[in-house]
Amino acid sequence: MISPKFFIEKLKENDIDFYAGVPDSLLKNICAYIADNVDASHNIITANEGAAVGLAAGYHLATGKIGVVYMQNSGEGNIINPLASLTDKEVYNIPVLLLIGWRGRPGVHDEPQHVKQGKVTTGLLNTMGINYEVLSKEEDKAEKQISKAVSAMKSTGEVFALVIEKDTFDSYKLQNVEKNDYPMSREEAIQTVAAAMGEKDVVVSTTGMISRELFEYRAAKGQGHERDFLTVGSMGHASQIALGIALEKHDRRVWCFDGDGATIMHMGSMAIVAEKAPKNYIHVVFNNGAHDSVGGQPTVGLKIDLPAVARAVGYKAAYSVDSIEALKGQLAKINNQEGPVMVEVKVHKGNRADLGRPTTTPIQNKEALMAFLRK
Repeated sequence: MISPKFFIEKLKENDIDFYAGVPDSLLKNICAYIADNVDASHNIITANEGAAVGLAAGYHLATGKIGVVYMQNSGEGNIINPLASLTDKEVYNIPVLLLIGWRGRPGVHDEPQHVKQGKVTTGLLNTMGINYEVLSKEEDKAEKQISKAVSAMKSTGEVFALVIEKDTFDSYKLQNVEKNDYPMSREEAIQTVAAAMGEKDVVVSTTGMISRELFEYRAAKGQGHERDFLTVGSMGHASQIALGIALEKHDRRVWCFDGDGATIMHMGSMAIVAEKAPKNYIHVVFNNGAHDSVGGQPTVGLKIDLPAVARAVGYKAAYSVDSIEALKGQLAKINNQEGPVMVEVKVHKGNRADLGRPTTTPIQNKEALMAFLRK
């Protein structure tokens, strides 16, 4: 495997020292090393991957140097537009080095949401005319690939991608961890909200730990999963899935269980929820200020006032709570309020080591929910 220090130092030797992106589980070791060893103005965790390409482009315009954009391969969808209409050689011809974690690589077992993305990861790069290398796990070969990428970018001005397989980088644990001392865990907060729901209510839960913890709560209670749409992929879009249901099912309350990273990723969606003004819509954001599912890298979630944003775009009401008692009290109040309503629930980082994953397939989950909605 490659030492994160070795990899970053080799980039630095090639005058590359600017990073932007969205953390990924396959890249968590390299992302952690960057966070600890690159100054904050040169390592920016962005709202989404497309924004990271924009940042790298701006950096190049200001310095003439090449920026690095890191992401999971699921983020390729967010970068297609800026890659095709900003950095492309037929538009502005701006070089960017992409580091792409290859979840769902064919032949490697992975979760259902990664299978399709894994199959098309390199195909999308080919379609966009982006040269790439699958990064070697041997340092001498990886060094040659870095040299090849830098040479190509400097000679052509084009984007180059290094595709990263599982277990490419040696372990590195993040040292500069941003902590919070909120007493609630996300799991107990999810359990509290789920317990307060009505029998006809439905949930759309976002990517990662939130859906996993909701699934385990239902299982522990001996309940079915037909009321929950577990959005195992498409990070940042749970609020719009919930909106689509709420606008058609006026007789049911629809709860969106969101995370701070997912909410921030496509924050403009909140304005659409507000403009459509579904009275049966409750947006719960579990905010721990971190991308908890992929290594605990920080978000700006705890540095901004999410309820103020919700009120500004037109939510009927928005609240913030940071204790079980306050959460229970707020849940009792919103039973009599018209939506859309937001409840920000501030929680500490982390999850159980033995937290499982959904045992139903995405299609089974979809079909069970649709049957429940038809009742």
